[in-house]
This record gives sequence, structure tokens and C-alpha cells, in this order.
Amino acid sequence: MIKYLGSKRLLLPRILELIEPLAGIRTVLDLFSGTSRVAQAFKRRGLVVHGNDHNAYAATLATCYVQADRRRVQRPAERLIAELDALPGAAGWFTETFCVRARYLQPVNGARVDAIRERIARLALEPELEAIALVSLMEAADRVDSTTGVQMAYLKGWSARSHQPLRLRMPELLPGAGSASCLDALDAARRVRADLIYLDPPYNQHSYLGNYHVWESLVRWDKPEVYGIAMKRRDVRERGSAFNRRGTIGAALAEVISAARARWILVSFNDEGYLTPADVEAMLARRGAVTRVEVPYRRYVGHRIGIYNPQGVKVGTPGPARNRELLFLADAREPGVQHDGRRAHRSSATPAALT
Repeated sequence: MIKYLGSKRLLLPRILELIEPLAGIRTVLDLFSGTSRVAQAFKRRGLVVHGNDHNAYAATLATCYVQADRRRVQRPAERLIAELDALPGAAGWFTETFCVRARYLQPVNGARVDAIRERIARLALEPELEAIALVSLMEAADRVDSTTGVQMAYLKGWSARSHQPLRLRMPELLPGAGSASCLDALDAARRVRADLIYLDPPYNQHSYLGNYHVWESLVRWDKPEVYGIAMKRRDVRERGSAFNRRGTIGAALAEVISAARARWILVSFNDEGYLTPADVEAMLARRGAVTRVEVPYRRYVGHRIGIYNPQGVKVGTPGPARNRELLFLADAREPGVQHDGRRAHRSSATPAALT
């Protein structure tokens, strides 16, 4: 799994604990799936999961880990990964952009990325196999990168791990049905029906596209125009999210909650976000009775490493080492139905399939 700001790995036991007693949960929509770590946990529980994210790299992770069924694709994927891992390096756009003009990976590893990615593009693979190959390459590059964990900058000197050779590994696929999409959150909330919808939206100014633009370019392979020392994609400036702006996050989250086609709505938020816990709870209360859980949480790895400017020089002083992660579970009803203050009626009706 790639290094990722906001990963919910340590919060997973509490998330699963919250949904365990809910009757009739068979289908789940993870609306902001990111690395798909939470979606994978749901799938391991035997649930039918749909992972969605508007960033291509995250949708690819969901296609690999949520949509792909290990029972069907494991053997052809193993053969594909072995073939790709045997390719010699051939420097190209990736090497020039991220290893020469920038210093995310050593050039020798960048050349391997170029060769493998070009071969994937030429193979015209089915979606699941292509996603598995791309995830294997993304994770291999992540293991030998020279960053603090985000791609807003790279280290001034090469990290120790960057000197290791890039090697592909077979992703740990899961058996069972699932699906994935690369949609705007509101579009996905309107289109996909599930028993439970899980929301882990961005909560402050930090853009996931900006933080992981190298993976976005690797997956899209559109060789975009780039800017700045970090070599960000030009569309980082154009694909801004309403969830990354103080003035628009409230309306954006409220609209998604209102549109959710689910009986249960589970929201993960953070006490350092633009919205207060009371704000989030009030939005959910319009759909039904709300349960709130607070979990002390150690901040992401970049906080422990420190703050660096684009030249790789350590600057500034991080804030507190811990914050609070908040989980809100709403016993929801149909979209548009306002809560009247009474606890929503519990139903044992058969859950609807994902659409």
C-alpha cells in the first residue's frame, strides 16, 4: 500500500465495530475511497463494495483491490507482473520529468517506470488486469521514492530507500465481487445505491491531487504539462475540490449527505477540518438519529518527519502530534426526507443491489 496522508488503517477496528451490529448490511459505497483500505476491510467482511474516487490513481487502486476478484484474475495477473518486472529500463517522459528535472526517484528506477508503463499502455488489457499492473508499478515506485510521503516536494538529498532497485510485486488481491468508479462524489452518491455509504472527504486545504500528482500522471499516462519545482500537473490548478475550500465544503458535504441513497451513512472526519463536529452532526441529523465516536489519533507520517519547502529544506514547526478522528453514524432514510426528531424506524428489508 502506498504511503498516504489520511489513511484510516488505525481507525479500521472502530469503523468495523460501529457497523457490526447493523442489521441487513450487505452492500457498501465508499465514496472517497483513496487507497481503498477501508473498502478492502469491508470486502474482507464479505460485503459487496463499490469504491469511488474522482482521482484516477485512487479509482485504479479501487479497481485492483475492490473490483478485481482474486479467484478469476490471480493467475493471469501473476504472469503479467512477472513479464513486466523482467523489462529493462528505457528512460522517457517520466524519467525526464520526475527524476531529472525533479528528484522523486533515481533515474535508473525512473527508466524502469517508463519501460513498464509504456508496455502496459500497449497491451490493451482488460480493466482489472490493467489496474493490477498499474497498482503494482505505483507501489513499487513508492517503495523507492525520495519524499516525506507526499509529492508537494522531494527531499534535498536522496533517501536511503531510493537507492534500492525498483521491483514489482503482486498486489494482495481479495476474492469476491465488487466494483469501482472514477466519479465526482455527488454524481456517485446519486447513482450508486447501497445499504451503507461511507464518507471520508477531504476536510481542509490539502488537495489529494496535489499531494499525489505523480501517481495521477503515472496512471493517466497523458504526459501533461507540468509546473513548479514539484512538477505538478497543470490541472492541479484547474481540478480544485469544493471540499478543499472553507467557503464551499459545508454546502458540498451537505449536498452529498442529502443525495446519499443508503439506509446508513457513516462519516469519518477530523477535528482539524474546516467544519466543526457540530456542523457535521447537524447535517447528518437531517437524515436520522446520529451516533458519534471520538478517537485520539497520531497525525500522519509527514508531521513526524517535519515540514519541508520545495527545495527539500526543513522549515516551520508542526502543530500538536495528536488530533481527534470522529466517526458519525446516521440511521438515514430516503434522500430529501427530513428528520423530525424521532429515531428512524429500523427495517430488515432486503438491501438493494449496487446500481
